[in-house]
Amino acid sequence: MADSDARHLSVRNPRTGAIDFQLAVTPPASVAEKARCLRANQPGWAALGLDGRIAVMRRWLGEVARRADAIAAADAEDTGGCHTSYLQGFITMGNIGGWIEDAAAALDRAAFAGPSRAMPQVEVRTQLVAYPLVGVISPWNAPMMLALLDAVPALFAGSAVLLKPSEITPRFIEPLFESVRAVPELAAVFDTAMGDAETGQAVIAASDLVCFTGSVPTGRKIAIACAERLIPCFLELGGKDPAIVTAAADLERAATAVLRGAVHATGQVCFSIERVYVDHSIHDAFVARLVEKAGEVRLNADDPRAGHLHPFTFAPQAAIVAAHLADAVAKGATILTGGDVEEIGGGLYMRPTIVTGVTHDMRLMREETFGPIVPVMAYQEIDQAVALANDTDFGLTASVIAGSAEEAMAIGERVNAGSVFLQDTFLTFAKNRTIGTNSFGFSGLGGSRTGPESILRFVRRKALLTQHGPVADIRNDHHLGKPGAH
Repeated sequence: MADSDARHLSVRNPRTGAIDFQLAVTPPASVAEKARCLRANQPGWAALGLDGRIAVMRRWLGEVARRADAIAAADAEDTGGCHTSYLQGFITMGNIGGWIEDAAAALDRAAFAGPSRAMPQVEVRTQLVAYPLVGVISPWNAPMMLALLDAVPALFAGSAVLLKPSEITPRFIEPLFESVRAVPELAAVFDTAMGDAETGQAVIAASDLVCFTGSVPTGRKIAIACAERLIPCFLELGGKDPAIVTAAADLERAATAVLRGAVHATGQVCFSIERVYVDHSIHDAFVARLVEKAGEVRLNADDPRAGHLHPFTFAPQAAIVAAHLADAVAKGATILTGGDVEEIGGGLYMRPTIVTGVTHDMRLMREETFGPIVPVMAYQEIDQAVALANDTDFGLTASVIAGSAEEAMAIGERVNAGSVFLQDTFLTFAKNRTIGTNSFGFSGLGGSRTGPESILRFVRRKALLTQHGPVADIRNDHHLGKPGAH
């Protein structure tokens, strides 16, 4: 297909509302050809061994560093100027550099060489074999960071990677892949497929393993498609993350942590706080402090590098948030501050929105809202708070802010979530190079994407068993299992 015949998608600028980018869609036949080339090059990449791949990735790290400003600017244009976007060069360098330091030990821990415990005369040695082609389908929020969270360890493991970014936020791809093209060995095993659901389906059809970050409905479809092909998939599907604030908690600390955890990046983070349960004895004081702090948060409409909240990256998300708020108000909730979608210069914004009088009959407390909303509900005693926190289909993260770390720990151990942040919110980055976790409920499927062991998602462990003793004789098999049999 000639470029002039290619299908294009119009991409909206979240700050201006204008269509200012045309995305050329990779046709399914071209996706298949890209996959074929990546597969052909992957054995050579794997044959480099980990030390050889690390040497290549060090060179890539240098190329990323040279383009850090351009990468950050493109990610910021994609998202509307999220503060995290301007750190993407640094975050990407930390991702690559972290795996340079961690990959060898992580893979070594999965290896074994020695005698079998069941049959000591048999020597056992493992071999870690990379999946040839990993498909990564990444979301529109934190587009570059979440794409590379899976792609980078897969490359270190020895896989080739075909990345499909969200068609909502595709601008970061060009500066990122300028850095990739500057390292020919890496460019041979790392490529992109651009487009919408049709492109994603083609990536799944061509891959040996799929990583997806996004919504539950799309995640279900991907899980079914992968199951039909009998290939593994790893899904992170968002959350409805609770925070519990106890009567003994420091109000200032709790209000500060909850507000940031709920509205950072305009609440468009999978582990944003979306439900807050506060002891009835401090509920009113907590809400008053929360409202006061929310009033000090500024939009970044006048300067994308200033302010605290950027516009909705995906315009339809503003309508979803508004619908959740309307449903809550219709069922008796009260909006204390914020709550309006404001169009400023073509961008769609919402200020921090504090909501009280909420119940679990409201969509605001059941479905992922993905906006700068802080619904606060009073509880009578801690057992009720834990029950409310666990009354969800999700289970990605949770937070507990109490009078002491010990009190918070006792509560956190009862909450069903893959990560529970104690005495703070938004601590997920602390586990990235430390420990892996598993999601509860609809929040995810498969092994952890954080911690050193996350690289093991991309390899199969093979056992090589050598018999150093006599071989078994079929003529004597009837003696096996009898006392005294040899």
